Amino acid sequence: MQVSSQRAELHIMWVCMKPLAQTLDSATWLATTQSLRELGVRVDLIAVGPTGQREIDGVEVICLSRPDVYVLRQFVFHAKVICLVLREWKNTDVVLFHQASAPWLAVLRLIRFLTGDRKPLLALDTRTLHMPPADIESLKDKVRARIYKLSGVLANSWTDGRLAITRRMAEAERIPPAKLWGVWPSGADLQRFSVAQATRRWPAPGEPIRLIYAGCLHHERNLMTLSRSVVQAHAEGLLFQLSLVGDGAARRDLESFAATTQGIITVASPVPHSQVPSVLTTAHVGVLPFPDEEKFRVSSPVKLFEYMAAGLPVLATRIACHTEVVGDVRCVIWAADADEPGLLSALRLLWSNRDALEEMGHQAAILARQWSWQKSARMLKAALERGISECA
Repeated sequence: MQVSSQRAELHIMWVCMKPLAQTLDSATWLATTQSLRELGVRVDLIAVGPTGQREIDGVEVICLSRPDVYVLRQFVFHAKVICLVLREWKNTDVVLFHQASAPWLAVLRLIRFLTGDRKPLLALDTRTLHMPPADIESLKDKVRARIYKLSGVLANSWTDGRLAITRRMAEAERIPPAKLWGVWPSGADLQRFSVAQATRRWPAPGEPIRLIYAGCLHHERNLMTLSRSVVQAHAEGLLFQLSLVGDGAARRDLESFAATTQGIITVASPVPHSQVPSVLTTAHVGVLPFPDEEKFRVSSPVKLFEYMAAGLPVLATRIACHTEVVGDVRCVIWAADADEPGLLSALRLLWSNRDALEEMGHQAAILARQWSWQKSARMLKAALERGISECA
């Protein structure tokens, strides 16, 4: 396996413990990497996959294989990452990684101590909180949550710097201000998703409004409550159809419920990220029914930006991660609460505004211009440069 030998202004090795070819949120890494490279940064993006350099969605990625055995797969993957980093040790400015990799990559700090080197710097980027619902939390979930939290606490002592998806996330993780290099939110590929705007056909009188959720189908996403609300709205004569696209722990329950709804609710398999714009073309409204819980409040939901970039109005719960993005722009129907009455009220309001959907979608597309991966990449680059300067 070869990595580029060209010396750039800044060289980072970015470790992603996901198979990016099959991950719905792969744009976080792929689009940002592409934008960083366009800014003159050398990025060696390392992810899970058949070993070798691969092009995923037009972006060169160094893939490392791993066995499909829990814990062992993490050990094998990170052992290969460490070997790769050691090969590029003298040429690398920053090793960037996420919370799940922190326990394994702490060995790089030990190696740096033993060699007496000041670089590469080690930076932990936190983009999500691991907080499964207490009522369905398994022993494995409990152990994973504790390890995740402990990794963040310990990382404050051994990493050179921290990054976060939002300021709220940095506060939730209790990142010391002196350790925080910066924040960089999610975004959207505006050019790719704008294609959906030109080909969408808005509902004619008597036709249903097609709702869509594309993302993780986990219990905490509140999708079952949303599905029941849609069925209730349909019983009131409000013609909605809801498509759930993705995979996750709640998928089986959602499929069982959908089978009883005579096509009002459908559940579809996840698609490669490159196909998400065409999926959104078939919809009229994107939905984000997340409850008002910390793991959502501190986030920067990529699906919100992709819905808007695709020219979709949004039905969303009134929580900080949504309200701080949209503000007063009239492109969202707000649900006051994430329970069934709250979502049903929002659906009624949406139905009464069906004639305004096209204009709302236009306003969403305008707002999306403020939230691109290119802008996020510039924020990440600035944060890395700030951290390098402070550690010099």
